[in-house]
Amino acid sequence: MEMHQIRYFLAVAETLNFTRAAEQCNVTQPSLTRAIQKLEEEMGGLLFSREHHNTHLTELGRLVQPHLEAIYSTNAAVLAEAKQYRSMDRAPLKLGVMCTIGPARLVGFLEQLRTRIPMLDLIIRDMPAKPLLEALLVGDLDVALVALPSFPDRCMAKPLFSERYLIAFPKGHRFEGMNAIPLDELDGEDYLQRVHCEFRYHFEALGIPKRHSVNIRYHSEREDWVQAMIAAGMGCAVMPEHLPILPGLSTRVIIEPEVSRTIHLVTVSGRRFTPVEQVAIRMAQSYRWDATEPKGAAVGWCDVETDALSPGGERA
Repeated sequence: MEMHQIRYFLAVAETLNFTRAAEQCNVTQPSLTRAIQKLEEEMGGLLFSREHHNTHLTELGRLVQPHLEAIYSTNAAVLAEAKQYRSMDRAPLKLGVMCTIGPARLVGFLEQLRTRIPMLDLIIRDMPAKPLLEALLVGDLDVALVALPSFPDRCMAKPLFSERYLIAFPKGHRFEGMNAIPLDELDGEDYLQRVHCEFRYHFEALGIPKRHSVNIRYHSEREDWVQAMIAAGMGCAVMPEHLPILPGLSTRVIIEPEVSRTIHLVTVSGRRFTPVEQVAIRMAQSYRWDATEPKGAAVGWCDVETDALSPGGERA
């Protein structure tokens, strides 16, 4: 069916008069009548019944009317948004990024996004995942990059890339002699707690009983402070693979079990996207996130809010 046929149908359905509908659509009545007849042929039945000067919808006409109204309304909205996109001198996008996703992991994607949308006006907010999702759900953010094992019902999460968890430790630590660190090797180790670390959520998602206890000596919300204390020999900590690491630290992959997190592109189900958001979402899903390894970058702050832990025999 043609969009003009739908427009003519809706005009007749509104006026119940072919002459007035033709005037409203700025076409001749024969042209409008022929378009309606073609639409009826496609539908397989009459859409209008004309008895003398009384025109009314048939049962088939009443059945298809709301569907044709929805098609016409959607088409008009798409055209309006496309026109707005072409004419605007700035294209705002509010992107939320979980704060342990290093900037080096994102700059290639952001460069491509700027090339695709030259008028892009990008606002990046980095914060722990829980407040990030809250901001997304209330409309303070358009899209977000978040790593959690599960999400609220209203969120739609598309996986982008995954990264393993590592043990970070000072130079000269016994872990330096290992190619990878079994998780139970953390038993009895002095540990620096990243207060907003989401590691335990991903570990618990594996359904494996906890087999290690650590001696939590320090707590901090600051990634740079935790790493500086590790470099000073004050303990070790679990960190995501591509978190920027300060000089003076060594890392090994955690095994038995290997624990990883997946970075998701998160949007709100049912929320209409602007043209800018549509482009950003499509590009994020097609971007080759694992094509190159990220290079060094400034350290971020935190991950996801968790409950505070007390010293001695706690979960890392």
